[in-house]
Amino acid sequence: MDFRPFTISMQVALFATCITFLLGLAAANYVYRMKRGKGVIDTIFTLPMILPPTVAGFFLLMLFGRNGFIGRFLDSVFGITVVFSWTGAVIASIFVSFPLMYRTARGAFEQIDQNVIYAAETLGFSKFKIFWMIKVPMAKAGILAGTVLSFARALGEFGATIMLAGNIPGRTQTMSIAVFSAVSSGNREVAYIWVAVLSMMSFVMIMLMNHWAASGKAGKSG
Repeated sequence: MDFRPFTISMQVALFATCITFLLGLAAANYVYRMKRGKGVIDTIFTLPMILPPTVAGFFLLMLFGRNGFIGRFLDSVFGITVVFSWTGAVIASIFVSFPLMYRTARGAFEQIDQNVIYAAETLGFSKFKIFWMIKVPMAKAGILAGTVLSFARALGEFGATIMLAGNIPGRTQTMSIAVFSAVSSGNREVAYIWVAVLSMMSFVMIMLMNHWAASGKAGKSG
């Protein structure tokens, strides 16, 4: 049995989660501080979570394909081809997992006592220090939960990935795509194995998320 889909899935999910973590925190903090136009920006940031995966994949293909604006730029300037590549799998995972990190982090920021922020501003703390020394620690439980959700979403991504990165064994074939390929070829035994692995990993991640959420509530009540 080929175990490369597991390695590829973990690499893609970990790399995508690292980027999503930073982008999601930055976007959540930006929208959290906005005074006007918050609804429009929030809708744009949340849209990938609502779009069908194939539609998301189509949009990414239009952007990162050889004839797409970003894809043509990357190819001509840096010689980077996104379509049918590991990079494409990462981009697809970032696109679909970003809203989970963004919305969870934003919700956690909105639960922070504003008096603490005002006190820090009065003491002369910079916005950078307020963010990393006050907001992030106080929203830690929600941020951790968002990170786990983003990782789980990236790990199980299928539709957008197969549209943008394709199904290339050893390069872009993740566990979810391996399930599809195994079922399509009638190899149910392999499909059962990958389904079991994905199910167990999802179960563990949900348990971790619930644990951190409970820890966050306990910390607030204490």
